[in-house]
Amino acid sequence: MTLSVTLAIIWVLAATLVAFLPMRRQYLPGSILMLAAPVLIAALGWQHGWLAALGALAAFLSMFRNPLIYFWRKWRGAAK
Repeated sequence: MTLSVTLAIIWVLAATLVAFLPMRRQYLPGSILMLAAPVLIAALGWQHGWLAALGALAAFLSMFRNPLIYFWRKWRGAAK
């Protein structure tokens, strides 16, 4: 198993553990996971091709859809 796959598995387990935390304690670890995701997706794409990166991107977007929608609306200046 390559390093990128191992790190991606650890990332998924960490994201699952963060989801079990109360909402007020999810902000810092969730932010760190959101910042680490593009690096891991790029590493997966580099080592295993664009299909692996596409699958990882789909998983990331699925897991973090609500925060990403919030930030998208905030950046566009749209109301909630």
